[in-house]
Amino acid sequence: MFVVIKKMINYGKYKYVRNASWQVLLDYNVSRLPVKITDIAKQADIKVVKNSDCHFLKDNQIGLSILIDGKWYIVFDDNMSSERARFTIAHELGHIFLGHISLLNRSKSENEYKEKPEEETQADMFAARLLAPACVLWGLHLHSANEISQICNISYQAATYRAQRMELLYKRNKFLTSQLERKVYSNFEDFINQYNKGIK
Repeated sequence: MFVVIKKMINYGKYKYVRNASWQVLLDYNVSRLPVKITDIAKQADIKVVKNSDCHFLKDNQIGLSILIDGKWYIVFDDNMSSERARFTIAHELGHIFLGHISLLNRSKSENEYKEKPEEETQADMFAARLLAPACVLWGLHLHSANEISQICNISYQAATYRAQRMELLYKRNKFLTSQLERKVYSNFEDFINQYNKGIK
């Protein structure tokens, strides 16, 4: 009985994060892949800053979201690949859009946690679903990590996780079941049709 309740709670949190990523895609009128993550930040009045410009990150930190004088800033390690940087920025946007206020002053790097905090997992889920929305990948008939990495401009590692998740979703064949998901798909429909016709 406890296991069932725990799974329901986890699904509820998953659904909340998934829906939040979809809502951001809709609110910022995203209609093409790769998602222009810095455009979303700019429209949301969130300043994205390279760490080489401010030297704000501690050793082993790859990104940070912080509120200073009522303005949000995302600092990212600009020594990593552009694909990894995009995911990090999307991850930090996840913290902001999901309201992870308790983590704003977090000082530990990703590698220092004994167990990954739930908010970090949620921000990763948000980033993956924002940068590679399942209904769009489904519409494009993408299955492999290579395809997902290329079209979404995310790292091969992130694309591998997304491809594994997509295989589960393909097996269930439950796409476009919610109104929110159908709206996201509708926003991307022209892009999906062009891609499928070979016009990229």
